[in-house]
Amino acid sequence: MKKLGVLFKDTSARMIRDNIRDSGSFFIIRYTGLSGLDMSNFRKTLKGSSASLMVVRNKIAMRILADMGKEDLNKMIDGPCGFIFIKDEPVNVSKAVCDFLKDHEKLVVGGGLFGEKVLAKADIEAMSKVPSKEILRAQVVMGLKSPINGLVTVLNSTLRKFVCCLDQIRQKRGG
Repeated sequence: MKKLGVLFKDTSARMIRDNIRDSGSFFIIRYTGLSGLDMSNFRKTLKGSSASLMVVRNKIAMRILADMGKEDLNKMIDGPCGFIFIKDEPVNVSKAVCDFLKDHEKLVVGGGLFGEKVLAKADIEAMSKVPSKEILRAQVVMGLKSPINGLVTVLNSTLRKFVCCLDQIRQKRGG
């Protein structure tokens, strides 16, 4: 029978591996000095962005990252750390994290992984400035709609000129 500590480590490692496999993208944070209430509020913020925070033990996280061939992420793990697992769109999660950072300077983003690309803190901050998928789609639709609106306006003005011309001919003929 395994000891309780060993069971905890095995379960934690399995949960981290499963979350990394399921999400494919994650951010690494350090939360030294954050209160329990702040952490709870941060989790709620992340839940609204389709992400979840999991506090991890450093040795377990480093071992898992080494097993994945991502040893370069180990330098981001220092002190109390957590993984933010991204379930949907990383842009929304990065916005939520950066917004939370504005009011809580004790929270530090170390970096992360997006697919196979290792992200630095600057990459996550840059990602937070990108418009969301919905806004980009709206911009594309407006870009496609603009030439069509121009064509309709030109055709409408040509038709209006034609009708005015016919009306002037009718008035000259006296009827």
